[in-house]
Amino acid sequence: MELSAAGLELIKRSEGFVGRTYNDLAGFSTVGYGHKIVPPESFPSGVTEPQAEAILAKDVKKAESAIAQLVKVPLTQGQFDALVDFCFNLGADRLAGSTLLAELNAGRYAAAGRQLLLWDHAGGKVVPGLKARREAELALWTSG
Repeated sequence: MELSAAGLELIKRSEGFVGRTYNDLAGFSTVGYGHKIVPPESFPSGVTEPQAEAILAKDVKKAESAIAQLVKVPLTQGQFDALVDFCFNLGADRLAGSTLLAELNAGRYAAAGRQLLLWDHAGGKVVPGLKARREAELALWTSG
């Protein structure tokens, strides 16, 4: 499966484009559409929006691959899109060890979808942007 236009729009809307490097909520150096900068990457002059879209496409492919490896049950396009956004935002390792994945792989789709809503905290506090993102993921999840 591949991320749909609706899924890509959720990532772009949730992340927003920032052409210069900045620290995200977790303190990671980030650029473009939420791309976590890892050595030896360096963007001292920032990125243009077309460059950010190319980086985003690579990041999405990584998230898609993680879903393909971790999920053992069939998915609807909406469920796949929600999981790609989740992995893009939090990383595949967070999904791999989650109750969300356990519920999903046990075939409990509704319970897995509800698990998305629990991932709206940063620093021990509910973050309105994360809450909205998780709600948007659940909307995709239930859209079919």
